[in-house]
Amino acid sequence: MLRIVSFLLALTTLLNSANAQRVFAHVIVGNNGAYDKAQWISDIRLAQAAGIDGFVLNIGTPWAGTIESQVSLAFQASNEVANEFKLFFSFDYEGGTGGPWNPSDVITTLQVKHYVENYSYAKHPYTPFQNTGKAIVSTFEGSDHVGDWSSIKTQFSSRGIYFIPEYTSKDPNWHRGHLDVIDGVFSWNMWPDGPNDMPTDPATDPDVAWKGVNGQYMMGVSPWFFTDLPNYGKRRLWRGDDLWHQRWEHVYDIKPQFVQIVTWNDFGESHYVGPIWNQGIPNQDGANAHWYVDNMPHDGWRALLPHYIATYKNGGVEPVVTTEKLSYWYRLYPAASGNANGVVCNAPWQTTYPPSQCLQDEIFFTALIKSLPATISVQIGGNSPTNFQATKTGLNHFSQPFNGQTGAVTIKIVRNGAVAVQGTGIAILLGPPDGRANYNAWVGSASA
Repeated sequence: MLRIVSFLLALTTLLNSANAQRVFAHVIVGNNGAYDKAQWISDIRLAQAAGIDGFVLNIGTPWAGTIESQVSLAFQASNEVANEFKLFFSFDYEGGTGGPWNPSDVITTLQVKHYVENYSYAKHPYTPFQNTGKAIVSTFEGSDHVGDWSSIKTQFSSRGIYFIPEYTSKDPNWHRGHLDVIDGVFSWNMWPDGPNDMPTDPATDPDVAWKGVNGQYMMGVSPWFFTDLPNYGKRRLWRGDDLWHQRWEHVYDIKPQFVQIVTWNDFGESHYVGPIWNQGIPNQDGANAHWYVDNMPHDGWRALLPHYIATYKNGGVEPVVTTEKLSYWYRLYPAASGNANGVVCNAPWQTTYPPSQCLQDEIFFTALIKSLPATISVQIGGNSPTNFQATKTGLNHFSQPFNGQTGAVTIKIVRNGAVAVQGTGIAILLGPPDGRANYNAWVGSASA
């Protein structure tokens, strides 16, 4: 009997640990101003199909109006889907039109309609099918207002607030000085500096430093970054390239408490993994992103998410592959072609480079392989294909340089001379037809 009890206790601990590891996607609620409940339901179902556990609702000021109505629809949709999909707030202290959040408005927002008590509001620790645990709350910046959160949290003492803000403007040591308020940390540092990949050496790895604050870490994973919105003072990019696959591989090393995908729908910064929503694309004079977002789908980045996420929740061990898939992405022409139009690689607080020094002119692709042997074939136009040998079952990631070739892209998984999976992609060109360089990615996928 004692052995049985010990086994059950160990099993419960293991299940609770697995349940605690969750993946959320960052949603800019302000981009969803034209959504109805049906559209929220559609997005939630797409996210769930990709293995995502919930949405982080980025909300700026003012609360009244679009933000309030869209949050209400999001919770109605999540409650209606009723499949353990969770939502929580990220108070954006920089993105709203009404300035930073003041404490009374934060309290009102959390209390209105009893959102923190709603079954669909994300709690920590998480117990499936129970509305227990503290309500998770985050921010986008706002470190100057960290002192507000002591009094805010006291207003919810019965439920409790699990506060995991994004204060990347402050270093990890600063966070250690505020652990009386902060329960965990989330960092926006998820894109590489200059012509490099993200560091993974523990001595320089920012994720190691952030997790080291108190062990409660929400790790950011993003596939891309390009924005050309001069009215917002944003004309820059960071290297994407292999980043989507590399960040997930690094998640397995870091083993964070949570993962946050950045983003579901920030079209202006080109890191959306959700479907393109035309009304959500910035469309103002001097801040119009349609020219680099239209006809540039990113849905293919979700194709392998169920496998990436299952591997994360399984301690870095890949599950058995039952269906072979391909995910592939690339820019449409060499980075040095066309007019950069003032766009630089890196942010103003970093050393800047011409885009062509940071970006690699290659097709990036990941094959999910069920059995060996398997060959992945990549062909540009009518040129000879290049073959890559899968080295293991599960995830196999490669890249193929353009090498001056142009034409439509064809990617195949071939086994014993037979095509198991085939995908095609939009044509690679010598340069942009209108002369203006678009550094966004085109993303495709294919499945057996």
